[in-house]
Amino acid sequence: MHRTVTRTLIGIRRMRRRLKALRTAAVWVFAVLIGAASAYGIIGFLFTINFISALAFGETEKMIVSGASRLGPVRAFMAPVFGGFVIAGLLYLADKAGWLPGGRGQGVADVIEARAVKSGKISARAGVASAALAAVSVGAGGSAGREGPAVHLGAAIASFLDDRFGFSAKDRRILLGCGAAGAVAASFNAPIAGVLFALEVVMGAYGLSIFGPIAAASVTAAIVIRTHLGDFPAVSAPEYGMVGNVDVALAALLGLLCGLFATALLLASERLTLRVRQFADDKKLSYIFLPPIGGVIVGAIGAFYPEVFGVGYEAVQNVFSGEYELHLLFIILLLKIIATAVTLSCRFGGGVFSPGLVIGAFGGGAFGVLVNSFSPIETAGPAFFAMVGMGAASGAIIGAPISTTMIVFEMTGDYALTISLIVAVALATLVTQAIAGNSFFHWQLSRRGYDMSDGPQGVILKTMRVRDVMERMPPCAPLSETASRLDTQASLGEALAKLEREDEVGLPVVSSRAPDDVIGYLSRVRALNAYNKALIDSHIDHHR
Repeated sequence: MHRTVTRTLIGIRRMRRRLKALRTAAVWVFAVLIGAASAYGIIGFLFTINFISALAFGETEKMIVSGASRLGPVRAFMAPVFGGFVIAGLLYLADKAGWLPGGRGQGVADVIEARAVKSGKISARAGVASAALAAVSVGAGGSAGREGPAVHLGAAIASFLDDRFGFSAKDRRILLGCGAAGAVAASFNAPIAGVLFALEVVMGAYGLSIFGPIAAASVTAAIVIRTHLGDFPAVSAPEYGMVGNVDVALAALLGLLCGLFATALLLASERLTLRVRQFADDKKLSYIFLPPIGGVIVGAIGAFYPEVFGVGYEAVQNVFSGEYELHLLFIILLLKIIATAVTLSCRFGGGVFSPGLVIGAFGGGAFGVLVNSFSPIETAGPAFFAMVGMGAASGAIIGAPISTTMIVFEMTGDYALTISLIVAVALATLVTQAIAGNSFFHWQLSRRGYDMSDGPQGVILKTMRVRDVMERMPPCAPLSETASRLDTQASLGEALAKLEREDEVGLPVVSSRAPDDVIGYLSRVRALNAYNKALIDSHIDHHR
């Protein structure tokens, strides 16, 4: 009898190991599929942007500055205005259809929220609608990036593909990261950066169990994109001369300045968004009317300074080539910050990474011109500082110094600037965090009630609800007529605070719809047990 029990237990353990191996293999297979699907989704996204850009400016998105300059101020002004009306129509339809509740496009912050709160689930319809908004926004000249919506699209594709195969919540989160990694790798032709971005920004962890599938997805996406579009860097690295130790020290100073530029964009976007929302609420103006207003402002700026239009890679390349005088570098830097804040606050679709690249390139270019003009010793050329500034500002804005360093390195294919870039990105991020407090994505999440700066424990306390951990009202539970009640929608943190504040071992649970009908009971012990279990699960996700 004893031998039979032992053999049965051994058999069960072996079966569990086999099932775990099969589950791991299934995650890897889906990671590859998601990487390929994300790459094809990004190819379609890029072609759509180029098609709209050709209609609006007669050029693809990479040559939008040249196209706008040839059209003249009036035609260049009209492009984002018409784009704003199209975006307003898309927002209206998406809101009515329930694809984009709240009437706004989605991006990286929504992917982070899905990973942290929604067990890796993203609506495929929201992914398509947000990509369409971003394509019109960037193609029509909105001052925004394409990478945030691309990451959201890749994650939505991942969620759609794994939705019907019974993956666990942990596996769904991993596959969500695979979609994000594939999108970044395809957008920048940068597979290493895709892995690091997904781990650093989306997953917030570097566990061994998540690294392999995410790497497989990123590499697959890069292979697909290179097969169809070729193996070319997004931005061509310029010649800037020899780099010495003094240039590393100057790059550190530039990093501090870029931290200020990044902070200016974050604060301008945050405050203008709040004021625009307050204005719309006070005037009882629907949010769908905001994009045309934003189009008028961006068009008025871009009619005379087309460098603010679109993603801005051509403008960055022009900085590398030394085509702007010092005063123009400062003017366009300021106008790009304003145009981006207007674009984002008026609900044009798009992200902030590419505007960060443009802001950093112009700021770094201006810094390089000043250094070369007044330095008594020989230094690297302005193009070198433009590339360093490009990475420093964008890394500080999105709060991802590691992946940003790798993105810029893979975009330019230039290893010589890496040390200076690491120093500059680190210092820029330090300045931005000290002044603004949050990256752009975490600021967006804080507006929804999620403070990611508190770590996994803070997310658990704010996202777990009383309804998730309560039990049915036990007949022996102590219940006073004067006892407080817990709402089913209250967070676990609020429940624990109330139990501590009122020194209760447990409290009855009611629904806000029927506050007099007790439907459950939550003890302090049960709440703490649920919190501890969630912490352990989070630790496993992050470190295994």
